[in-house]
Amino acid sequence: MDKIGTIEIKVTGDKGVKQLSPDNYDVREIVSILENIEDLLYPTNRKDRPLISYSIQAGSIRHVFRTNSQAIIGLSAILDQVQKSKSIDFLEMRTAQALENLQNFSYQKNYDFEITTSVDKSFSFKIKPQSKYFRTENIWMDAEFYFYGMITNAGGKNKASIHLDTEEFGRLIIKTDKDYLKIREENVLYKKFGIRAIAKQNIETGEIDKTSLTLIELIDFNPEYDENYLRRLIKKARKNWKGVDPDEWVSNLRGGYDA
Repeated sequence: MDKIGTIEIKVTGDKGVKQLSPDNYDVREIVSILENIEDLLYPTNRKDRPLISYSIQAGSIRHVFRTNSQAIIGLSAILDQVQKSKSIDFLEMRTAQALENLQNFSYQKNYDFEITTSVDKSFSFKIKPQSKYFRTENIWMDAEFYFYGMITNAGGKNKASIHLDTEEFGRLIIKTDKDYLKIREENVLYKKFGIRAIAKQNIETGEIDKTSLTLIELIDFNPEYDENYLRRLIKKARKNWKGVDPDEWVSNLRGGYDA
């Protein structure tokens, strides 16, 4: 049986003239913590992750989570490095975003956060309104990407998107324009397509910010071998190669190098 450890996020602050307590802590504020704890503990393996149990306790507000000790040990090491370097640029995308969310929450509500774990009770990681745990913007640039897979969902009432199931990246949610989906005559669901999209990419690590994916166009994609199509391409290209000596062309391309 996996060993279990704890991680605690303590929140201190005021609600008007009263100190924070479970009696005056709004449910939306609880949700904001719950939405980020999974990305802190399991940023790359959310589907098959171990159980995370939760309780809220008094003492200002104490969010207490119990899960696999190995994940808590890993998070403790990460927070220690963040605190020493005062940077989150080196983190996995989801981990960095979770810390940014807590930083924004701290600033908006004027709350202090203190994260402690059962790994080392003497260590604590603090986020205050005046701290600045944000990614460096200039290392994230717009880049164009091509993805291939099956569309499993398309549309949306307010924010339209396409869900693409890929072998390499798993499920991708790609923002799109409602009008673009309207003008397509055929049903795109459960069919394979290529997707041309734009997203933010880290120029140092190459990591893609999957939350920023935006559709440019859908590309009809048929991976099956089509001999007739290949013959048509060869016939079309033959005109452009008329009068070209293949051996001479290859020799020029090699630049005189004799393989």
